[in-house]
Amino acid sequence: MIVRLIKFEQVHKTLGQTRVLGDFSFSAGKNKIFCIIGPSGCGKTTILQLLSGLEQPDAGRITGLAGLRVSYVFQEPRLLPWKTVAGNLDFALQDVVSPAEKQELIKSYLSTMGLYEYRDSYPKALSGGMKQRLAICRAFAFPHDLLLLDEPFKSLDMPLRLGLVRHVVKMWQAAPRTIVFVTHDIMEALLLGQRIMVLSARPTEILETIDLDLPHEQRNVGEEPLTSLYTKMLAMLETENKKYYPGL
Repeated sequence: MIVRLIKFEQVHKTLGQTRVLGDFSFSAGKNKIFCIIGPSGCGKTTILQLLSGLEQPDAGRITGLAGLRVSYVFQEPRLLPWKTVAGNLDFALQDVVSPAEKQELIKSYLSTMGLYEYRDSYPKALSGGMKQRLAICRAFAFPHDLLLLDEPFKSLDMPLRLGLVRHVVKMWQAAPRTIVFVTHDIMEALLLGQRIMVLSARPTEILETIDLDLPHEQRNVGEEPLTSLYTKMLAMLETENKKYYPGL
């Protein structure tokens, strides 16, 4: 049974002249990985901004956020260019642990992501994939209860993306937190999510919520039940995309 942590209750949100969310409700469980997938422009990022407090609902209410520490990984790494790889993590940790503990944590996180040998390098010397790994390390290192991931792998090639998804799982298993992960990629959602919410085109509705209890270690690309779920979700998203692009 999922312990409810966060709830959207009949949330409305309009951006400019566009109604993005109307009577939108869902709940995310504590220390679970919750994935949101849907067509471009359907409001996925808006949901994250509401969760982070960067946006406020026009109507309805969001409960369960009071007192939560939130960490956010954006679509771009947004690293501090004047700090080294280790320095970016040091900044995230601030004064929450002792200096000795901080160094151990930095070594642990960077080693997990294969970045420890680059600890004295600056972000400009890193590849795109390495920068994204560092951004994820920094987000996990910052003391948080809720981690928001907004398509952090969208600019990377498929093998690297899938590898980073598995790294996220590994880090979450070491220190479980509530994760809300937004993606366009069905396979990312299936490899990562314990609950997957498939969204419609605007005004956004929930087409289906999929609970996936299969342990992460048993989830393999090209094997059941992922294959059948992939086909099902692809059909739903193709139908929704045609509402934006009727000629497809």
